[in-house]
Amino acid sequence: MKDLAKDFGANLRRMRKDRSISQDKLALLADIDRSYIGRVERGEVNITLQKAYQLASILECDVKELLP
Repeated sequence: MKDLAKDFGANLRRMRKDRSISQDKLALLADIDRSYIGRVERGEVNITLQKAYQLASILECDVKELLP
């Protein structure tokens, strides 16, 4: 079975880098801790749907683009 958290994190990292946004800036815009963004990108935590939609909105993409 695929590791959904890792796949989501990889997609998040790719989208963030494509838009030249640092982890610090993304965390600031999302009002969450930068270390949490890093843990999400590494697939160490399961993100809530609310946070997934919030991050997609900040990255100006459809949340489906972040999902594996």
